[in-house]
Amino acid sequence: MKKIKIKGWKNGKQIWIEPSNLFLGSADFLRPDNMDQVHAMYDEFLKKGGNAIDTAEHYRWAEPAIGKWIEETGRRDDLIIFTKGCHPKREARDVKRVNAKCIREDIEHSLETMHVDHVELFALHRDDESVSVKEIMDELNHQIEIGHIYAAGVSNWKLDRIKEANDYAKENGLHPITFNSPNLSLAKPMHPRWPGCVSADEEMVNWHKENDIALLSWSSQAGGFFSGRFTRDHCDDEEIRDCFYNDENWERYDRCIELANKKQKSPIQIALAWVLNQSFNIAAVIGPEKLEELDSSIEGSEIILSQDEVKYLNLEVDHYE
Repeated sequence: MKKIKIKGWKNGKQIWIEPSNLFLGSADFLRPDNMDQVHAMYDEFLKKGGNAIDTAEHYRWAEPAIGKWIEETGRRDDLIIFTKGCHPKREARDVKRVNAKCIREDIEHSLETMHVDHVELFALHRDDESVSVKEIMDELNHQIEIGHIYAAGVSNWKLDRIKEANDYAKENGLHPITFNSPNLSLAKPMHPRWPGCVSADEEMVNWHKENDIALLSWSSQAGGFFSGRFTRDHCDDEEIRDCFYNDENWERYDRCIELANKKQKSPIQIALAWVLNQSFNIAAVIGPEKLEELDSSIEGSEIILSQDEVKYLNLEVDHYE
């Protein structure tokens, strides 16, 4: 499996963190009461060259299951852990938690829950634009300095806020944000899938290209839009229908089928390949529930698309060589 590079810091020195370009996400299988499947999924992912997992303090059962897997296997050093914090609590969804106190609380809770002394990658799960980047960046840098995290990033932040945070870091000699985790998928959402979510637009994509800052795409397969489960006339998932059902996405779907037939792959594999064949430092978070779904995603990650094919899938050109 291919690797990407993310700049981090350990013991006061710059390091390069090298996660696989697939991050195994915290799907519903990842529960402490389901450890047989957890072992099977993690074993297969690691065997095939994966090393990066995506989780969050907000994902109720994921981090306890990861901690149990680490305790049972002793394979902490085989993982690059990407976790997120400062999401509103389930019982108080309107109360924002992006501040220094909550950063400390959530990192400490994640470390304790997973039985680890650090995570390689930590991102703020949401933003609160009423909180200064000074408070946020000062605390994230403190967490790097004490070794709880090696690299700081953001998820679902607008580009202007990311730039503001990194400008503050540069002006004050601090470690910058070195990765960003928005949604990026071939199917373009008509509105955020959940409140506070951000999808990468053309301006953000160009910023990643220009600055070589890693993009970790969540919902990289658009919630299974290209899986064959959905058709123009049928959808049993209101969220997917409201988010993705428009003429442009169905044209992308048709072109996915066309390329899938040509390459003898499945449409959902082509959709994943579209994400991973972007011309900048990128990885995709995947959410398989079964081994066959995991293996399908791994196979999809190995598909090479030409830049003409990438543009064709995204409706930027009408044909490809």
